[in-house]
Amino acid sequence: MSAPTYDLGKLHGGLRLAAHKKQSTSEAIQVVPLPEQLILPITQHAGDAAQPIVDIGDRVLKGQLLADPDGLLGAGVHASSSGKIVAIEPWPVSRRYGDTAPCIVIECDGEDRAIDAAGIAADYEQLSPDQLLARILQGGIVGLGGAVFPTAQKLMQAITCELDYLILNGVECEPYISCDDMLMREHAGEIIGGAQILLRALALDVAYVVVESDKPEAIRRLGEVMGELGDERLILKQVPTIYPSGGEDQLVQLVTNREVPSGGLPTDVGCLVQNVGTAAAIHAWIRRNEPLVSRITTVTGDGIAKPMNVEARIGTTVADIVSFAGGYTEHAQQLIIGGPMTGKSVTTDKVPLVKATNCILVLSEAPAVGAELPCIRCGDCAAVCPIQLLPQQLFWYACADDEEKLRRYGLIDCIECGCCDLVCPSHIPLTADFRTAKARIMELADEKARAARARQRFEARNARLESEAHTRDAELSRQKESARKAGPDAIAEILKRKQEQSDED
Repeated sequence: MSAPTYDLGKLHGGLRLAAHKKQSTSEAIQVVPLPEQLILPITQHAGDAAQPIVDIGDRVLKGQLLADPDGLLGAGVHASSSGKIVAIEPWPVSRRYGDTAPCIVIECDGEDRAIDAAGIAADYEQLSPDQLLARILQGGIVGLGGAVFPTAQKLMQAITCELDYLILNGVECEPYISCDDMLMREHAGEIIGGAQILLRALALDVAYVVVESDKPEAIRRLGEVMGELGDERLILKQVPTIYPSGGEDQLVQLVTNREVPSGGLPTDVGCLVQNVGTAAAIHAWIRRNEPLVSRITTVTGDGIAKPMNVEARIGTTVADIVSFAGGYTEHAQQLIIGGPMTGKSVTTDKVPLVKATNCILVLSEAPAVGAELPCIRCGDCAAVCPIQLLPQQLFWYACADDEEKLRRYGLIDCIECGCCDLVCPSHIPLTADFRTAKARIMELADEKARAARARQRFEARNARLESEAHTRDAELSRQKESARKAGPDAIAEILKRKQEQSDED
């Protein structure tokens, strides 16, 4: 067995929170039966929306590409089962404020027939890194830790940098969520296999597999698999159970003692971070030709009759998944997609499971929050901020809509972890205020960019018109000179043509 190492950097701030994970980890992962209908949003990733390449009435197979990325940053959407396309229409999705999004609706035929699974299976080691990256691009794989950044593009960006380490993130620090823990317990071999594929694709020699100290079974199982393989490139590391140690930048600092610069990426300090679920998805795609059409998600909370972890097809509704978990308790009041700190509260369980859905949390009562009071400048929010920001200052600048100072004080670096909300004695919804302010800054940046593009178009048009006028004047001057030499009748003809051209303009 490969024993975990403990030499770690320091993490600023953070909180030790009640885990609430035993309820959902008492039994093995359960497979949700295939539903009658699957609802597949065409955008389940950061970046450009995918575009449907199927039509209503088409029959599709499990694993078939339904929507193709449109742009440099995107990921494909594949059919989660076989059936018939019955609609391409807006549908409620798990976004804030109850937004809808375009979705492809499949009426399942119950046969679950898949496309031809003949892939590159065992010979991936014969592929070059570029060939592996091209192959990963086709699997619809995104970061399954929550950011859903398209994996292939993240890898392609990484190889342009000087990398030292691959970090597999098994630090599932947010309360209630336990899908990564159960994945590591039951599918450690696929995670480690995915790590080896990533090492080849990135041409790296070191991969840290990082797990929190409150997951002894996951640590034991990963250690066993790594010990059996004897691959010295793989190193198991254990980190303290502190929220939000699972954030990319925080994990890099804990594992390598390197600080990601403000506005930067882990690749700026030689590290690439991937979630353990992403590694397992890469293994399934490369070794078995299975695109990302299902995921493990936690179904838990006081409002769920039988908390558990399930494997469900992408596109299965939350209602179907909750029903499989025994349904709601009579006291269920709040439905959250994600965890209690960073999740999104939704008002309907008709929303589909998507690639980003790591948890379905149902609470029997909403957390009690006192009346909002004025800020007393206690500094507690700054003490727990893992980014070492000054939330109390940001709060004042957000109230004043002071874009310049919000940028100067690092609002863009806020990871919206919610730690400041929990410790604020005045019950100020800081995270919500910061989220709104960040959206406003992005909106202003977009407006400035649009204005700059409009100015460029205007200046280019003026330059073009001036150039055309200059060309016309030069041609007329040439014609006049030729006519002067030819005689008065030719000059009259030129003046006539010039007048006609002026009338047309």
